[in-house]
Amino acid sequence: MVIKVFLASSSGSTAIKKKQQDVVGFLEALRVEYDPLDIACNEENRMWMRQNVPEEKKPANGIPLPPQIFNEESYCGDYDTFFDAKEDNSVFAFLGLPPPPGSKEVPLEERNGDAHVEEEGEVAEGENADDEAMEEETEGDEAPADEEEAVEETDEVTEVTQAHAEEEEQDEADDDREEEELRQLEVDSCDVFLYQPLAFLSLFCPFSIPHPFPPPCKLFSFILRIKS
Repeated sequence: MVIKVFLASSSGSTAIKKKQQDVVGFLEALRVEYDPLDIACNEENRMWMRQNVPEEKKPANGIPLPPQIFNEESYCGDYDTFFDAKEDNSVFAFLGLPPPPGSKEVPLEERNGDAHVEEEGEVAEGENADDEAMEEETEGDEAPADEEEAVEETDEVTEVTQAHAEEEEQDEADDDREEEELRQLEVDSCDVFLYQPLAFLSLFCPFSIPHPFPPPCKLFSFILRIKS
């Protein structure tokens, strides 16, 4: 594979001359064999260069300026892309050449493989992110249903508690009512036991027993007077 570098030997632009010298000097430092092609003195070289530079790489006026670099018929780039490859330590990949032994540059095949692995990793991360987003949405959809069920269970527990409390209050009221009735029955039984004999004695006593009948304490004192 032959590296072709299109140059302008008689260019009046100092910037173009400097760029050409940088490219040639760096290729020579890397011991990369190249073929310099002058477009200033050779119209055929000029026309070939202009025709083979991709349209998207041409400037606005459509006329590419030197230096332009090719690997055989394949376009590599201009000075700016060459400089970027130089900064990234990927000049051999830029030229489409395998790096020499001992070079720190990663071969193009391995670089592409790493890029492919990185792309697969990014795709996998994107799929995991999508799965997590779908799980969060599903959990978000299930959460309102769980909240509604919890509210319904709470309402049911509240209703049962209220019903139980009402039953306890009713039972306590019934117990109080029964106790009151029993107490009243005991009082009535005591009155009958104490007052009926006295009512019978009043039929035979020449004096009248006060009526209504006195309380139990006065009643006992009255009986003692009769016996005396």
